[in-house]
Amino acid sequence: MKKVAVVGAGAAGLMAAYAAAKNGNEVTVFEKNEKCGKKIYITGKGRCNLTHDCDEQEFLQNVVSNPKFMTSAIYNLSPEKTMRFFENGGLKLKTERGARVFPCSDKASDVSKCLEKYCLNHGVNFKFNENVTKITTLNSTLSGIITDKATYLFDSAIICTGGISYPLTGSTGDGFRFAKEVGHSVIPLTQGLCGLEIKGDFYKNLQGLSLKNVSLSVNYDGKCIKKFFGEMLFTHYGVSGPMILSASSLINRKDLSKVSLSLDLKPALDREQLDARILRDFEKNSNKAVGNCLKELLPIAIIPEILKRSALNSDKKVNSVTKDERKSLLTNIKNFDMLVSSLRGFDESIVTCGGVDVNQINPKTMESKLIKGLYFCGEVLDLDAFTGGFNLQIAFSTGFTAGNSIKD
Repeated sequence: MKKVAVVGAGAAGLMAAYAAAKNGNEVTVFEKNEKCGKKIYITGKGRCNLTHDCDEQEFLQNVVSNPKFMTSAIYNLSPEKTMRFFENGGLKLKTERGARVFPCSDKASDVSKCLEKYCLNHGVNFKFNENVTKITTLNSTLSGIITDKATYLFDSAIICTGGISYPLTGSTGDGFRFAKEVGHSVIPLTQGLCGLEIKGDFYKNLQGLSLKNVSLSVNYDGKCIKKFFGEMLFTHYGVSGPMILSASSLINRKDLSKVSLSLDLKPALDREQLDARILRDFEKNSNKAVGNCLKELLPIAIIPEILKRSALNSDKKVNSVTKDERKSLLTNIKNFDMLVSSLRGFDESIVTCGGVDVNQINPKTMESKLIKGLYFCGEVLDLDAFTGGFNLQIAFSTGFTAGNSIKD
């Protein structure tokens, strides 16, 4: 039996603690907050999208940074196994649109409670309101930890301190400091899964407009690098919503001056089909103003901007719209272009991108290649994925892999 310290009682930490304890180890979890899973409580708008109902290969396709590193971990604890784990723990789950998995109760707190119960049932000891300040080593081997209350000796330590997103939940970057202090490299940090600020001011008139079943092309240096389909929202600063959050993690390490977004408001129709639809609407409403005629096709709030971009007066009669004007209208419906100016801050980003360099971590165990007995998992690692439950699955899978690899 080994003495194992787990630093951080979030998604990765709780799973790591359970996995290590089920192997018969003596496990102590150190948490600076007064309770477990403080960040879990706010995920999925308080509902907790805890995983994505997909196979391992589809999961890896949705990992943005270092998907190859995740291969062993996701096969150790796949989304299917994760769902079974929670359901066996008494948490009923449901799969919603887009294969997103939530607790039936719609309460993120139930996810934390289920994980904590697993830990307590396996004898895990919790030390709340105790802040770990240093990792101690001897001859490149983990020797223990120092907290604001005491010094402890341990055989192994698993660092699950998260990133620096939502710092009020306790994610203040401690793990990155620990890593650097023992010789690890940390890839520069940036925001992930966050809203995007847009150039211009047109979005101010669209604030609050939610779009569904639209597609978004993310372009870099004039070339499309990814297409998303789903939902988005116009805000007081620019754009947000599921597609935008995923797009942010794709562009956050790129030169934003070369990034553009192109929205297709009618992706189910190709240009020819959309043109035929517009022509039918024009013929049916030939004496109406073009602004009124488009209300059956587009959300009312976006029509003035579409017409402005098409150089069309809203009051112009449909029967006097030229072929070239109709083509311009068609183009702006299929290609509503936006230029990105900046990312929203860490206080709004769902995940932190960057982190402990995975080249210095054993992907099969999550153990440091530099310090024997020291493990890293979850958001502290340079791993991140698109929105949809993938990032919590990264936490669960890497946490499980770390804890499960500690055996006598």
